Amino acid sequence: MGFAQLSRGRSRRALALALCVWSLISLSCAARLTDSSRQKLDVQKHLNRLNKPAVKSIKSPDGDIIDCVPISQQAAFDHPYLKDHKIQMRPNYHPEGLFNENKVSEKTKERSNPQVQLWHANGRCPEDTIPVRRTREDDILRASSVKAYGRKKQRSIPKSADPDLANESGHQHAIVYVNGDKYYGAKATINVWEPKIQQPNEFSLSQLWILGGSFGEDLNSIEAGWQVSPDLYGDNNTRLFTYWTSDAYQATGCYNLLCSGFIQINSEIAMGASISPVSGLRGSQYDISILVWKDPKEGHWWMQFGNDYVLGYWPSFLFSYLADSASMIEWGGEVVNSEPDGQHTSTQMGSGRFPEEGFGKASYFRNIQVVDSSNNLKAPKGLGTFTEQSNCYDVQTGSNGDWGHYFYYGGPGKNPNCP
Repeated sequence: MGFAQLSRGRSRRALALALCVWSLISLSCAARLTDSSRQKLDVQKHLNRLNKPAVKSIKSPDGDIIDCVPISQQAAFDHPYLKDHKIQMRPNYHPEGLFNENKVSEKTKERSNPQVQLWHANGRCPEDTIPVRRTREDDILRASSVKAYGRKKQRSIPKSADPDLANESGHQHAIVYVNGDKYYGAKATINVWEPKIQQPNEFSLSQLWILGGSFGEDLNSIEAGWQVSPDLYGDNNTRLFTYWTSDAYQATGCYNLLCSGFIQINSEIAMGASISPVSGLRGSQYDISILVWKDPKEGHWWMQFGNDYVLGYWPSFLFSYLADSASMIEWGGEVVNSEPDGQHTSTQMGSGRFPEEGFGKASYFRNIQVVDSSNNLKAPKGLGTFTEQSNCYDVQTGSNGDWGHYFYYGGPGKNPNCP
């Protein structure tokens, strides 16, 4: 074989190899492009599902856009069981014996300023619409997947409920709880703060839990309160939130209105919107009041915010155990500690101060009550407390004439006694 012929053979093989490599690169790029395009399409479809056509949109000072969506076109009605649902515009019954919120002691007069949501500064939604915080592409892209957006990443059940689940996912609590009876609702007035979050994938919240059933795979839970969650909202603002699940956070439920389920009837308050103002250290203190109760006639679980805003309801068919009643009520704080190897996050709970520092420094819940089978609000009996690491976050209970049953809770997380 001549030199020229050998060279031509090598050239052909080199060309074939180059073409082969180029084909593999092209296929890989095409696959990546296809994956990227598919994700973009999935995100857009999900945005279309969540962001219903609005009759009016309001730009909030914090950058949120609040869409005023006709009440009958909200995302709740995407649920197959709600296609022909007749909206219940008011509960049949309110719980009796509401604690007198107008009775304010000298100690707490300074926290009597009205609590509003930040978007109210730039407008309100008209009647027969509900305010919906618009979901953006960035919101969904911060989640691990489109399916995971708006859902809790892991179980979030305090040890008081099930020792086997305690701290399995870095969730830590400082809570007060009651169990051993049938409960038909709960109420609390919750001190509002803006705790510091160490990492975007962590959160800090203060809420009440309405819990039903066993604490395995079929836990039913309705939750409401305030939270700071950079992953979910893209900022560090304190926001009103709700959550529900009927299978221990596995496949059902979501935050706020990010899936079908909760039916909102109120045009004033937006789920997931910023609360303003918040409490300051040694300064003015601000509260929100939350009541969740089961309507004795229809069986739906209703939510009220403050004294004036009945927000809407979770239809009873969403649940198994809670279709009847709750078996445990919890009030308190929760954070996520994502630090590895036994280290502790500096994410704050409540005000970031320990309970013993008291009013103006530590965060509190006051006037905590339960709803009994006769639809009466009553002081809870047999309160228990729980925290995984009291040197990181703690809880202390008390009672008096003005605050009823109350507790201070929270802490700074990482500190010399909580390494």
